[in-house]
Amino acid sequence: MTATGVAVLAVLALIGWVAAPHQGLGLGLPAVLRISAALWLVAQHVSFTFRGAGRIGLLPLGLVLLPGTLLWRAGRWVVRTAQVRRLRQAGYAAAAVAVPYALLTGVLAAVGRSALVSSSEVQSVACGLGLALAAAGLGGARALAPWPRLIRLLPTRPRSAVVGVAGALATLTAAGALIAAICLAAHLPEAAALERDLAPGAVGTVLLCLLELAYLPNAVIWATAFMLGPGFAFGSGTVVAPTGTAIAQLPAFPMLAALPPGLHAATPTWVTAAVLAMPYLAGALGGVLLVRAAPRLALDAAPLLGLASGLASGALIGLLAAVSGGPLGDGRLAAIGPSPWQAGIVSALEIGVSAAVAAGLANYAGLRKSGALRDRARPGPGDSARPVRAHGR
Repeated sequence: MTATGVAVLAVLALIGWVAAPHQGLGLGLPAVLRISAALWLVAQHVSFTFRGAGRIGLLPLGLVLLPGTLLWRAGRWVVRTAQVRRLRQAGYAAAAVAVPYALLTGVLAAVGRSALVSSSEVQSVACGLGLALAAAGLGGARALAPWPRLIRLLPTRPRSAVVGVAGALATLTAAGALIAAICLAAHLPEAAALERDLAPGAVGTVLLCLLELAYLPNAVIWATAFMLGPGFAFGSGTVVAPTGTAIAQLPAFPMLAALPPGLHAATPTWVTAAVLAMPYLAGALGGVLLVRAAPRLALDAAPLLGLASGLASGALIGLLAAVSGGPLGDGRLAAIGPSPWQAGIVSALEIGVSAAVAAGLANYAGLRKSGALRDRARPGPGDSARPVRAHGR
């Protein structure tokens, strides 16, 4: 599995090595193999430290799809081969895949260390273990049953909360992808001009496009942070938010043409309002889906469950914000991406409050339509009015 992933990345590195003027750079085939191993570590979201330049942690999340897919298939294969029948046993199968995979990732980090660049073996093992447990575990669970059946195995209220969180995050992701696509399309001429200035050649253009595709998940997460309000940074003392933009000079990367440098005022009022309203709409949709996925809830239970789904959504968004950004050295580009704690807290409040309100209203409407409120208000046979007796004589 690891060998397959490294081999795929080695092919890409070899293509770039053959097409590039490597004779002047002094790069030989062993260096290309080390680059392939480094790319595999990047696919595990392992950062690197360059001597004299600092840490490089702004990594493309799209590369995670390669090891994630391989681990998914490995989890399915182990579950089917071992004839696993229970979900708990699928967890053991995922651990059987994840532990050796994580150790091998740490070995690659140790072998690939050089005087110029190095990566943390501890971080490599931790990232490999987390990715393998998640991907192999999901693949193994999917081998046991379809997703709807697996979701029905959860208790009632946690299941409805999961549906609400999934609905809210799916809405935010779709809106973030739309905003990122609009920004990239609006600045397509500038991106094309940057690519012409780089003059990468035919092979280099293909590799550059693949790199841009790998950074698309990062762009979607940044657009989501933009919708939440705090926005994101691209360098120390910079901000990209609906209320205004302040960015210094950007690197010559075509995708960054969507972020024009300099000071820019806030977007038009109606655009700002529409953008900032999206998290509330996503939370409201999640609250409605939560009630529809749950059986009849008490009047006070639905808002609390909606608030809990908002808190869970905020935690996930904060985690995504943390992995989508990172430093590009120790200089002015040491802070890039959204702030994890700001994105997490703001999204938890916006999604949680709107989900609580929407869930409460939807649950009230459902109870009223089914007649549960009238049944609760109507006195029972033993609750008939009795005459009030005066105390005393």
